[in-house]
Amino acid sequence: MRIRTALSATLAALGLMFLLPAAAQAHGDTLKVVVTGQRAGHVTTDITWENDGDAVDETVAATVNAVSVDGSRTMGPWRLVRDTAAAPAGWTTAEVLPPGTWKVSVEVGFPALGKGELEVGVPVVDPAPTTGGGTTGGGATSATGGTPAVSAPTPDAASGSDAAAATTADASSPAPAPSGTQAVSGSEGYAVWWTTAGVAVTALAGAGVGLLLRRRRMRGACRTS
Repeated sequence: MRIRTALSATLAALGLMFLLPAAAQAHGDTLKVVVTGQRAGHVTTDITWENDGDAVDETVAATVNAVSVDGSRTMGPWRLVRDTAAAPAGWTTAEVLPPGTWKVSVEVGFPALGKGELEVGVPVVDPAPTTGGGTTGGGATSATGGTPAVSAPTPDAASGSDAAAATTADASSPAPAPSGTQAVSGSEGYAVWWTTAGVAVTALAGAGVGLLLRRRRMRGACRTS
């Protein structure tokens, strides 16, 4: 019984040894690498076995490099990750190529060797316009009727309106009439002015009379002599 079990295990092991190389030989020892282009700047690649065209189940070890057509810029090396949008043979990069024309090369080293190249153009994408309900000069627009939405006044705005109204009322009200004290002080000023003027006139008149009397006396003295 033990001998029969040992023989069965040996035969099974021998069978696996022959089947595994046969399966590997069916896939081949090279990979077909096709750079298909780009999606939003991410390089896209299809990788299959050269012999049977089956997708690669293993995680590939690959490097992605890109050079601008004028040779002034280089990007990479980057690695490839599974592209769920192009399963099962699709692979892509997590990094993004900037706008421009690039010569992209993909080199795979595991589980087998393979290489692919392609000239890829990445267009300039304009930023998407904002679709939210923006505010323009007339205020915010409601989402349903398209009429401007009027917001309730805030306490600060209300207090500011009251202050503005009070300022306008003060500016439009007439100036207060001068008080009695101001009127009296004005009349006293006029009286003082007239008094000063009268004294000055009187002094000038006295001086003139004095000069006139002196001249007469001098004439009388001359005649007597």
